[in-house]
Amino acid sequence: METYLLGQSLELLSGSAGPESPTLTLLTSEELAHTQSLPGLESVLHHTPPARDARVCKAEVRGDCLCGTVFTPRRTKDGQPIAFGYLLTERRMVLCDDCGAVRAAVKRLSREKHWRENGPGRLFYELLELLIAKDHHHLEELEDRLSQLEDQVLAGTLDNFGSPITAARKEAMNWFRYYSQLSDMACELEEDESGFFTENERRLFHLVEKRLGRLRDEAQLLREYCLQVRELFQAQVDIRQNRIMKILTVVTTLCLPLSLVAGWYGMNFQGMPELGWKYGYPAVIVISLVIVILCLWIMKKKKFW
Repeated sequence: METYLLGQSLELLSGSAGPESPTLTLLTSEELAHTQSLPGLESVLHHTPPARDARVCKAEVRGDCLCGTVFTPRRTKDGQPIAFGYLLTERRMVLCDDCGAVRAAVKRLSREKHWRENGPGRLFYELLELLIAKDHHHLEELEDRLSQLEDQVLAGTLDNFGSPITAARKEAMNWFRYYSQLSDMACELEEDESGFFTENERRLFHLVEKRLGRLRDEAQLLREYCLQVRELFQAQVDIRQNRIMKILTVVTTLCLPLSLVAGWYGMNFQGMPELGWKYGYPAVIVISLVIVILCLWIMKKKKFW
């Protein structure tokens, strides 16, 4: 467990802070389960959601605190989902993080950021900004993958298409759901029913909400792009099937007259003069060839193929 003093910069404390000093406490789900109380949070610490239970982005007002969870589509290098629980009061902030991503973000803010005034609301805004800072890059990567799939479809490479497009569609859906939930959470923070935040902090949450709205719109466009690529794939499959059916139709059309000739001369009636004619077999071959050439010429003229 780590405790930071929220001032013009984040200062890691070795002991406990004063009751009026704004602080940030970082802990894991295991530490949260074994921690009964923290200074200034005696009656509300139990409202802090553990990171291991985070599945959505949400904010809940509990009267004397504001708590919730954040769950992102991204994962750490170890494959763990980036998710954490949080609790906010007017002077206190608690973050429950198991994957280490939030802890790394806090250390980065402690090195790079300096504020004239700082508090739980301002620090949480900075964390949200840092959380979505590289999301444009992830969305652009997804768009590039969809563009490559589209090029493959147009080039006629239709094999092994189903798995990549399904994965891309699910990823786009996850991003869209994430931004929708995070936007609703930012809206709840901006409303500030408990009055924990300053006017400037509420304005910052409004800016985050607008950025999340733009990211959500981009994710929605990617969802629609997935559908368009999938429809294009289905159209190419239909075109390929139509070509196959066209070839089969041409072959069937050519064979029908020949089947008629074979059936006609396969009756073997005694009164058929061609059966005893020595040129009967070559004549039937010539007639069959003429029929095939004639059918091909008619199809070519009618632009059937």
